[in-house]
Amino acid sequence: MAQPSQITSLLSNAALHRLERLRINASGRFTNRMRGEHLATKGGNSMEFADYRDYVEGDDMRFVDWNIFSRLRRPYIKLFHHEEQMQIVLLVDSSSSMQQEGKLQRAKQIAAAMSICGLFASEPVSVWTFKDKANQLPHVGPAKGRPSVGKLLRFIEEIEGGGTLPLDDAIDGLLKHHRGKGVVVLLSDFLTYGNLQRSFNMLHSAGLEIFACQILGERELNPELTTDLRLVDCENNDVLDVTAGGDLLGLYNEYLTRFQNTLATLTRQRGGRFKCVDASDDVEITLFDALRREGWFI
Repeated sequence: MAQPSQITSLLSNAALHRLERLRINASGRFTNRMRGEHLATKGGNSMEFADYRDYVEGDDMRFVDWNIFSRLRRPYIKLFHHEEQMQIVLLVDSSSSMQQEGKLQRAKQIAAAMSICGLFASEPVSVWTFKDKANQLPHVGPAKGRPSVGKLLRFIEEIEGGGTLPLDDAIDGLLKHHRGKGVVVLLSDFLTYGNLQRSFNMLHSAGLEIFACQILGERELNPELTTDLRLVDCENNDVLDVTAGGDLLGLYNEYLTRFQNTLATLTRQRGGRFKCVDASDDVEITLFDALRREGWFI
């Protein structure tokens, strides 16, 4: 019996099948008024029952529960969940630093996974990436539904690394073109210059709940230093000479922890989520253990 062909090089068919049943766990604070499958926090007029309330003059008589009225002789209105549309915006950092240690590949895999979750929930999904110019960000979508799976996965597969555009400039460029409320997923190592606080404020003000995923390589998370080195920044060619003497690794780990705490605080203060993942981990561990355990998926 012939085996089914692989849908994408980024994820196994088995992983895709699991992702089809998951949804991005957003708060629902940022949704659009167009009908969708995301339950908003206010009442509405979908077919999923939510609760009752007392009838008041002017209410639509179609929503009176006549069975309760016949028993209690008091009119009650049936309330229903309000299902609204939530934009899923994925921003994949493809700058030069992401080419190291498989970070870009992991970003593309997570983008593919979250695209599947969004499309199978009938939410509009768009994927953006950036290299050099803030006014020319390659992107696809918003696309919606299962027929768009192939288009989005092909775009993500074809993202290439290289470039020097800072993350905050890319966010500026995205917000000049994107319209709609929902979730923005930032897939980056966040090793960038710029004012991330300002960028996160702008995303929040635009009605986008921030999911920030920092992707680092194994040597960035657990570096070894046995000899003097000259480090060259792959994006701006800045040079830094480091020596193996003293507690340099201790200082590095202290700075990394402080930096990650800052990213987590910036995200969570705006009602979002933050997670750092190791690009060397198995991708299914990253998706179904690390991210799902942190509540990124339900």
